Amino acid sequence: MSVQSHSGRSVGVRGAGIALRVLTAVALFIDAGVHVHLAPGYQAGNAVGIGQGNLFLLESAAAVLTALYVLLRGSRAAYAAALMVALSAFVAVVLYRYVNIPAFGPFPAMYDPVWFFEKSLSAVAEAAGAILAAIGFVRAGRDGTRRRSRPTP
Repeated sequence: MSVQSHSGRSVGVRGAGIALRVLTAVALFIDAGVHVHLAPGYQAGNAVGIGQGNLFLLESAAAVLTALYVLLRGSRAAYAAALMVALSAFVAVVLYRYVNIPAFGPFPAMYDPVWFFEKSLSAVAEAAGAILAAIGFVRAGRDGTRRRSRPTP
């Protein structure tokens, strides 16, 4: 049996939505923390161009801002942004782990053919964040459709 809230939605459904927002944000915060922690060590390797350390800091900023957006709004747009940030970071870490892409333009070569704890932690957080954001994106779309289809009093 589900308990109805004053808005007509069941409390369990709303609680699941809040949990999804929190878990998505936590995954993004973990990703950001790892990148901030690793950034200084990677910047020293390439002082010209943007530098990998600076890219790590930019990714961290995007992850934190997106996590806050998901926590505050939980909207379809927030989950779409979270999906883009988490998935792009996951693809980058896996791609640069297995493929030696040369430097192009201001971007450095970032081939790093080993897994270590922080790198693995960020990859798991990014994958989890992308999956959770995709679920949130679908749920937010369904909830928005239900809300719009209800007659207004």
